[in-house]
Amino acid sequence: MVTARSEAVRAETPFTAGVQWSSVLAGAVAAAATAFVLHSFALAIGLAISSPAPTWRDASFALVTLSGLYLVLTALASYGLGGYLATRVRRTIDAGERDEVAYLDGMHGLLTWGLATLLTALIALAAIQSLPRLAAPSGGSAGPATSVAGENIIAFDLDRLFRGERRPQGDTQEIRSEAARILLTVSGHEGMRAEDRTELVRLVSSRTGLSAADADRRVTEVSARAKSNIDRARRSAVLLAFMTGAAALLGAAAAWFAAVAGGAHRDNPTSTPMLLDWARRT
Repeated sequence: MVTARSEAVRAETPFTAGVQWSSVLAGAVAAAATAFVLHSFALAIGLAISSPAPTWRDASFALVTLSGLYLVLTALASYGLGGYLATRVRRTIDAGERDEVAYLDGMHGLLTWGLATLLTALIALAAIQSLPRLAAPSGGSAGPATSVAGENIIAFDLDRLFRGERRPQGDTQEIRSEAARILLTVSGHEGMRAEDRTELVRLVSSRTGLSAADADRRVTEVSARAKSNIDRARRSAVLLAFMTGAAALLGAAAAWFAAVAGGAHRDNPTSTPMLLDWARRT
């Protein structure tokens, strides 16, 4: 009677063993750490970062594409390592069918991928939330009119817009913010309205001392450059967002197949390549 019960339990093991969260967590931590290291190298050499600002760095289409490809390679490497480790350290399951064990190993790889993605997203969210505090003036918090979303894209265009021999008097940040809001409308479907353009010409003329005709020509020139910068930023953001999504999906596949391979090496250590068997004597 005991023997029959033991055989029944052993036959149901692949379905009743459940998820071994300790191995999933270990693989997710390894994947997140690997991704962090690879992204740190990318930051050092100027990859995986896109900026349309003409004063900062090259923002060519080729560089954005290269950054996107680097994201894909990073996802393959980090998720693949995490999935492999998640099943390599998982307890061996006594099961007769190899397909069932491989399925459970692959599911552990997918769970590792999901948990690592959440950890990466939380780290990125924390970094993004810290940027406004780092950019705030040291004298206190910025007022409601001192910053405009997207102003960094056209910051150099604003410098060109108000460049002149007359020394600015008083607080120029409010005027600069108003000009930035007007300039950002050039990328909309309707473009810059006539009344907004008239107001922008008036601001330029009053702050720089230019005549109305010269101020109008400067607004025309700067508006064209601002629209170009905004369009380039939009294309770069779309491309990088697409590459990020593709990297995540490919990372899921890499985690699955690497987890299956890790499970096979766990159950049959003699088939493990020497490069992956760190305990083997050389």
